[in-house]
Amino acid sequence: MDVITLLLVYFVSVNLIGFAFMGIDKYKAKKRAFRIPEATLFIIAIIGGSIGSLLGMYAFRHKTRHRSFVYGMPFILLVQLALLIAFLNAPIEISII
Repeated sequence: MDVITLLLVYFVSVNLIGFAFMGIDKYKAKKRAFRIPEATLFIIAIIGGSIGSLLGMYAFRHKTRHRSFVYGMPFILLVQLALLIAFLNAPIEISII
């Protein structure tokens, strides 16, 4: 596998996990069971699952009343997009030894 394929598999996987965790936590909230810590939900978003976490928030209507999630998840996504754009626009240095 090349690097691009590995990165694509990683980002798809972590976003699916973020989406699933939102659904699982909503289910557990309804059942009053042991919940997934909010820190874990944010960590999943920070490591690349912000899109899946955002989609899960609104698909399951979960954490949509918490300001930290309503503003935090989009902020994480914007920071990740800014970093991606900066990385893609970085000059490439080629050295021949």
